[in-house]
Amino acid sequence: MYEIFEQLLQKFGVTTADVCKSTGIGQSTMSNWKNRRNLISGKNAQLIADYFGVSVDYLMTGKEKEGGETYYFNEETKKIAQKVFENKSLRMLMDSAQDATPEDIETVHSMLLALKRKERGNID
Repeated sequence: MYEIFEQLLQKFGVTTADVCKSTGIGQSTMSNWKNRRNLISGKNAQLIADYFGVSVDYLMTGKEKEGGETYYFNEETKKIAQKVFENKSLRMLMDSAQDATPEDIETVHSMLLALKRKERGNID
């Protein structure tokens, strides 16, 4: 099971420390799990699975059960994506940004911030 955890760390470009910080699981718990001194508890396995957006089954076996697939990295990302999907204007903006350069996106971001400041009366 720890090997699958390591694969998820690599896939998402995060460290064990990142996972510990986000989930509240102690470094010593992770170390004991890695060194096979103990198994990860069901509660902690669920926290780790939720962090990566996978099921506990996937964390334990490397395979999802039918219907257990998830798409989003975490719950916050899932909520943001749903808001974008439901809002036609945001969806259009995201679709347009797919082919934009990072510089173009930064320019649009700056323009949107300037419009917000103007709307609030904070004109520079």
